[in-house]
Amino acid sequence: MSKKDLYDVLSVSRNASEADIKKAYRRLAMKHHPDRNPDDTKAEESFKEAKEAYEVLSDERKRAAYDQFGHAGIETSASGGSGGGGAGFGAGANFSDIFGDVFGDIFGGARQSGSRASRGSDLRYNLELSLEDAVRGTTTKIKIPSYVPCKLCGGSGAKKGTSPTTCSTCGGHGQVRMQQGFFSLQQTCPKCQGKGTIITDPCKPCHGHGRIQESKTLSVKIPPGVDTGDRIRLSGEGEAGEMGGPRGDLYVQVSVRDHAIFTRDDNNLFCEVPINFITAAVGGELDVPTLDGRVRLKIPIETQTGRMFRMRGKGIKSVRGSIVGDLFCKVIVETPVNLTTKQKDLLREFDNTMTGASDHHSPRTHSWLGGVKKFFEDMKF
Repeated sequence: MSKKDLYDVLSVSRNASEADIKKAYRRLAMKHHPDRNPDDTKAEESFKEAKEAYEVLSDERKRAAYDQFGHAGIETSASGGSGGGGAGFGAGANFSDIFGDVFGDIFGGARQSGSRASRGSDLRYNLELSLEDAVRGTTTKIKIPSYVPCKLCGGSGAKKGTSPTTCSTCGGHGQVRMQQGFFSLQQTCPKCQGKGTIITDPCKPCHGHGRIQESKTLSVKIPPGVDTGDRIRLSGEGEAGEMGGPRGDLYVQVSVRDHAIFTRDDNNLFCEVPINFITAAVGGELDVPTLDGRVRLKIPIETQTGRMFRMRGKGIKSVRGSIVGDLFCKVIVETPVNLTTKQKDLLREFDNTMTGASDHHSPRTHSWLGGVKKFFEDMKF
């Protein structure tokens, strides 16, 4: 073994984590691997040093001995445990396993055995709600098509009275190992497709998959305050997994329909309240709707169109807390239509009483007309 400091070899600190050590080794191994540097003795030596350093520092017991006694501690441990051989780097060392640990995540998991059962898929259901149901909460029933475990075979996929047999190609691991030079790679077993077992006599209803498609009805509780985009997770209500695997989840995606009166912004509600110009001028009161019933809204004198009135606590309670929003009422002054001759005459008579005093009764109109007049005067050459 090289007498260089093992931490310096990997360019890591003495308190480096296992993940940092593995990352450093991976970088050096890829850089100096003999297959990438043919006939380069220096690269080969660097690769060997990195490999030796990784085997020591990735082993908790060896690393502790090295930290306390240096190379002497590793050599003593090696000679006592295996009869020499330079800390286990001799002919008995399984280089394929060491290298597989580092590159397993790149080539599909060198040390993982095959999965005999696969988790079922998650499902999504789009649920449309009225604003009232979204605000108050409700319980609704939904019907969804889904894969469920086959009752005849109990989810095994094998005909009743039989059972799957271990795959002879991978020995039940679901993966087979391939040796390519220094690399030891694993891939999904081509015979059992990673399941580790073979069904020689499949169940007829499910065709060997261990599940069949059915429709089921679920009761979904919608909490008060949900809004468009919120998602409710029903654990284990998704599709059944193949070969008896665990079920997936069902996600109920909420969408709130447009309302005839209210629009929603987070926990606040907005609505438009039309009033006639008499009420706007002299003031008054009127009933406005809320989700809890009617309330009286006082209109002060000389109210202009577009004015916003805020009614605290008349909005929506947040689904994620106790905060309650407000209701904002926007006043829209409505121009009267379908007037009779008498009504028109009365309005003209009323308009005559305002002649010459527009700046007093209609200040915004007077200001605007003054601006228009100045605009045209400035355009004259």
